[in-house]
Amino acid sequence: MTTTDQFANRSALGWMNWGLFWLLVATVAAALFFRDGFEVLLDAWSEPEYSHGPLIPVLSALMFLRDLKQYPVQPGPKRHRWPGVLVVLLSIAVAVLGTLLHADSFLAYAMIVWVGGVLLISFGWDTGKHLWPAVLHLVFMLPLPGMIYYQVSTFLQLVSSELGVWFLQLASVPVYLEGNIIDLGVLKLHVAEACSGLRYMFPIMSFSYIFAFLYQGPTWHKVVLLLAAAPIAIFMNSVRIAIAGILVQQFGIEWLEGFTHFFEGWVIFMISIFLLIALAWILLKLNPRKMSLAEALDLETDQIVPQIKRLQFVYPSPALITAAALMVTAVTVAPLIPERVATVPDRDSFALFPREIGAWRQYGTEQRFSPEIEESLSADDYHAVQFARAPGEPSLDFFSAWYTDLSEDGVQHTPEICLPGAGWEIAQVERIDLSGELGLEDPYRVNRVILQKGQDRMLVYYWFTHMGRAMPSNTEAKFSVMTRGAFNDRLDGAIIRLIVPISESHTEADAAAQMIDFLKAAGPQLPRFIPGA
Repeated sequence: MTTTDQFANRSALGWMNWGLFWLLVATVAAALFFRDGFEVLLDAWSEPEYSHGPLIPVLSALMFLRDLKQYPVQPGPKRHRWPGVLVVLLSIAVAVLGTLLHADSFLAYAMIVWVGGVLLISFGWDTGKHLWPAVLHLVFMLPLPGMIYYQVSTFLQLVSSELGVWFLQLASVPVYLEGNIIDLGVLKLHVAEACSGLRYMFPIMSFSYIFAFLYQGPTWHKVVLLLAAAPIAIFMNSVRIAIAGILVQQFGIEWLEGFTHFFEGWVIFMISIFLLIALAWILLKLNPRKMSLAEALDLETDQIVPQIKRLQFVYPSPALITAAALMVTAVTVAPLIPERVATVPDRDSFALFPREIGAWRQYGTEQRFSPEIEESLSADDYHAVQFARAPGEPSLDFFSAWYTDLSEDGVQHTPEICLPGAGWEIAQVERIDLSGELGLEDPYRVNRVILQKGQDRMLVYYWFTHMGRAMPSNTEAKFSVMTRGAFNDRLDGAIIRLIVPISESHTEADAAAQMIDFLKAAGPQLPRFIPGA
């Protein structure tokens, strides 16, 4: 019997066949197993930065169907399906790890892994391995991990501020920039996270990915178009900031709100898309093999419906049945796994933090942040005060934030993110071990940072703690929570920051000596408020 005859006989069976049945079982079981991951997506899609999220699965499906037409129908058994089963197992393992670590975002990532595994099972390795672009595109529907989001957002805020001020200066608008605060005299524009450009960058990057996927020009053209999304988004956001400044200068503050609502969202998005298409047109003009933009884009859609009909030829292979059985087992066993409740250690509130620590005395009252900063900080308890040993001596700024659960995103607003936004520039940064100076046996690794703003300079020590261990990296603290914390049911942790000003009369060495002296005095007190192991 020829392949055509097999295809015809298979088609005569209709849609209801055992292969489609087992695929449906696997899909329904997976939807139940990953249901917490869907909640993560729905929460993220309610934010402006990810409001495009619901379109991503639809676009990925269209990309998959368009790509599938390149590979002929192969009715019957296919080779090398079992690698897909291993990928499905990996998705289950990632989801279980996320459940144990109270990190629901893992389940969202695990769903994408599962989709890749099912495609490998359904089409076999030889064909399935070529369908990865559509699966990878699903990443654009996921929220960035919190600590990455804030690092990227802060960088984009600073870049957008710099470019926006440059455009304003070109327009002869008097302006002064301090960090991400643009001073127009009559108004100070704060380039906050919402103005960083991320809400434009994510959908533009998704579009550029699809655009590069459909583009039929040289590979290096595809790479340029894909990488151009970020600069275009930053450029357009800077233009928006500059136009806002010009409107305030020329027409007054009352014009700002109306302009902001008009120019945000789809207006910037459509202009960015136009710039991306214009870039593709320029690349084609520079290409020796001349072709029009219409010729370079494969927009053919007439084969999409026939590709959907290929579902009826899913073969009930042992690999597919195994994958379905694995998902049914996973969704059945998951509720039987006892939920791990993290232990919240006993601790004193920072409200009880002593005002006198050895020779150190608290000066002034405790600093309380604005509601916006507290929301961004997301700490369960924090303390920000100044200490000094004697009147007239440079003070030491002490700040600590404690979290009952670092498992999901960790500490998001770290000093290297916050302080540059206030106008400070990082002049020097290094990681040092203070164990010797503090007389400790275990390593006590911290970040040592020199910050400068104009003629003002200051020394900053900051670090993270988890179960009594000092770590300079947010990522390291996160890993500690995921490993040591998971085995000990301890997800709590903290960040500690010390700041001392530097001057001609008070050198870096003097400031560092102050830090050590304070830590020696405060060390015995800290476990009351930041519990150790």
